[in-house]
Amino acid sequence: MEKGKKGGKGAKKNQAVKEDDGGKLGTCNFIKARHILIEKWSTIEEIYKTLYESYGNKPPVNEFSKFATDKSECSSKKRGGDLGYFGRGKMHGDFEKVAFALNPGEMSEIIKTPFGYHIILVEDRKATLK
Repeated sequence: MEKGKKGGKGAKKNQAVKEDDGGKLGTCNFIKARHILIEKWSTIEEIYKTLYESYGNKPPVNEFSKFATDKSECSSKKRGGDLGYFGRGKMHGDFEKVAFALNPGEMSEIIKTPFGYHIILVEDRKATLK
């Protein structure tokens, strides 16, 4: 598999989901997500393959969290990759597009940003934070 190729494909696939949902996902202003960040393609590809083969695109939060704690290169690894709630405009463009296109419980494909390669798991969606 070509480096970075899957990330582009995943972003397009998840964007299509957003456009085909009848606008439901587009009304969300905040999401709660976890992620795994890795600099090296072969490492993130191995993690993704293991998660996907075991759980499809809906891994349990506790399993995703274990991978984030053990493997992620982001400081959020101490919290199992938990990024908390964040609104639109707070994350890098490609990361945000993919994250906001996912339903709660869904895991993204591998995406590339200037920070490295990510796998995202969305836990919750809200119109407002109260």
